[in-house]
Order: sequence, then C-alpha cells, then structure tokens
Amino acid sequence: MGVNQATLVLIKPDGLKKSLTGNILTRLSETKLEIVAAKIVRVSRELAVEHYVHLQGQLFFEELIRYIIGELHDRKKVLAMVYWGEDAIEKVRKLSGATNPEEADPVSIRGAYGRITTKGIYENVIHASSNENEARREIQLWFYPDEIIVELYPTREAVEREVQKRMWVK
Repeated sequence: MGVNQATLVLIKPDGLKKSLTGNILTRLSETKLEIVAAKIVRVSRELAVEHYVHLQGQLFFEELIRYIIGELHDRKKVLAMVYWGEDAIEKVRKLSGATNPEEADPVSIRGAYGRITTKGIYENVIHASSNENEARREIQLWFYPDEIIVELYPTREAVEREVQKRMWVK
C-alpha cells in the first residue's frame, strides 16, 4: 500500500480553450483519486511568477508567464484542482506524460493534446506537481485551507482586517 498524497493539477488556458476539460478529467478519473478541491482561477502575474519561481532566469520565463495567465490563448483562466489519494503524485504525473509533448507517450494527456509552438513554448495543457515538497508549496499557493475538503497540512487561525474585496450588490 502506498501513502496518501495530495497533488496540484492545473488545466492550463490552452486546455480550456480547446474544450479538453472533460477529456482530461475522464483520463484523470482512471487514477481512482479523489478531487478534494477545485476552482476556476483568473491567474495574476504575481501568482504565475510565484508558481514558476524555480524557472526564473530561463530564456522562456516571460513566455511561460504569458502562457499560464492566458495571454497567449485569450483564456485568462485555469482550472485548479487538488487530487488526493494513494500515490497521487506519481499516478497523475504518469498519466500527464512528459513535459515536452513531443516526448510524451502518445496515450498520455500531454502526448494526446499537447503541442510545441513555433516559438518553442510547450503548450502541454496540464500541470501536475513533481514531488511532495512542490505539491505542498503549490497547493498552499493556489488554495486556502478552507477550500480543501480534507486536512492536508497544519493550519492556524488568523484574523484578517482591512482586506478589501468585491462584494455582491444587494
């Protein structure tokens, strides 16, 4: 028996634009993992930079940021999910396929739906956490504890004041 893990899964803007959400979710269901959090996110530049902080300094970094925030596909959103269960990270990564769509197994999600643009950007439709440390960092970046239906990591109570947010007009 493996250990229960959580992993962040993002269906990227190209996956949403090409209406691949259902296909990708169907493939991910093969893992028998549980979705314990899900939301559509309008990705800010700050979130994108923090998500890809380990790639800062790479020549393709700026294009990668434009890709994940949706500028390249006119879809300024990402479907962010947390999958949870036995060996979640390995199961989702195996199903996702290699980062480079041309090197990915043709039956993997990236092999089936990904492409490389003429500028050399990997449009690989999905993100999956690479290891437990990255999964924790990414999940805590994309989700608040109360948005996840299981207790993944230690939390603390905090009172926030003067937080400005949009409210519904009544």
